[in-house]
Amino acid sequence: MPYVPARSTTATMLGIALAAVAAGAIYNDVDDRRDLRAHAAAATGGDPVRGEAMFIQYGCGACHRLAHVRKASGMVGPSLDGIAVREMVAGRLGNSPDNLQRWIRDPQAVSPGTAMPDLNVGERDARDITAFLYTRD
Repeated sequence: MPYVPARSTTATMLGIALAAVAAGAIYNDVDDRRDLRAHAAAATGGDPVRGEAMFIQYGCGACHRLAHVRKASGMVGPSLDGIAVREMVAGRLGNSPDNLQRWIRDPQAVSPGTAMPDLNVGERDARDITAFLYTRD
């Protein structure tokens, strides 16, 4: 007589199989995120990992929301989720690395009277923040 596993054994095996599939999806997501970071770094010349630290250091999250970033729950400025795929920056500039960096470095020159303050962000920091923001899909 052939062996027929009990229901609990079948359920356990199914659970293990589903966990393996889920783990594969997570690893694929990590690879995709790594690719996205590499693409953002190449497009901007910045370091997205350092950019996240600069985003936090400059207090950008006091005004802007950004999912999965600590201290980024502000409600004054727009959410920055999906900024990489938006058409415009600051409602005036086409979304390009140079324009986003320009906005970060001198928002008052781009849009006088805007609520976005001039935080004296240096060129390297603006480049890195831009690289980080371009990893946010």
